[in-house]
Amino acid sequence: MAQAFIVPPCAENPIILHRDPHFLVVNKPAGLLSVPGRHPANRDCLMSRLAREFPGALTVHRLDMDTSGIMLVALDKDTQRYLAGLFEQRRIEKQYSTLVDGLVAEDSGSVELPMRCDWPNRPLQIIDTVAGKRAVTHYRVTSRSPERLQTRLQLSPVTGRTHQLRLHLAAIGHPILGCRFYAPKAVMAAAPRLMLHAQSLCFVHPGTSLQVSYEAPATF
Repeated sequence: MAQAFIVPPCAENPIILHRDPHFLVVNKPAGLLSVPGRHPANRDCLMSRLAREFPGALTVHRLDMDTSGIMLVALDKDTQRYLAGLFEQRRIEKQYSTLVDGLVAEDSGSVELPMRCDWPNRPLQIIDTVAGKRAVTHYRVTSRSPERLQTRLQLSPVTGRTHQLRLHLAAIGHPILGCRFYAPKAVMAAAPRLMLHAQSLCFVHPGTSLQVSYEAPATF
């Protein structure tokens, strides 16, 4: 059984990027839980902070605590069901920005490696080509830094497995800088935080049925 992890306090507040009658678009800071943790000390989170101003706010999806970026929060149950259904049906286009260790050779590519929970060491995940669930990540190089031996990537996950982006990039030899789960110690120490940011979401608006897109550029 994994030991309880007490989340350090997060001084940075979420930023509301867009508000309409149906949902909020929020930029979550790194280091803040999306929803309350199981341990009583881990109650502070995005949803608890939003509840102070929006007491009816409802969870639609989550980002890892270490990951920053754009999230959708429903303001009524019908919108929650609608948006959650879009995520489940993979009808929401998601893009992430990340900095990884090493120089990625190909300008673009895909990682298709099935994965599952490493139960004795949860929340860690492992690649398992026999019992793992399908996991697919597309990537595109946006810049390379030969002097730092680092690459900036744009990621487009097809599936949404726990730790998918972290594990897939580590599996191809390019762990994310600052990753405390899957990067070697030197790579983990190379950045002050996990260098992974949910940059944009594109989907059909529940009220207008028009395609909408929201973006929160990475600050690293």
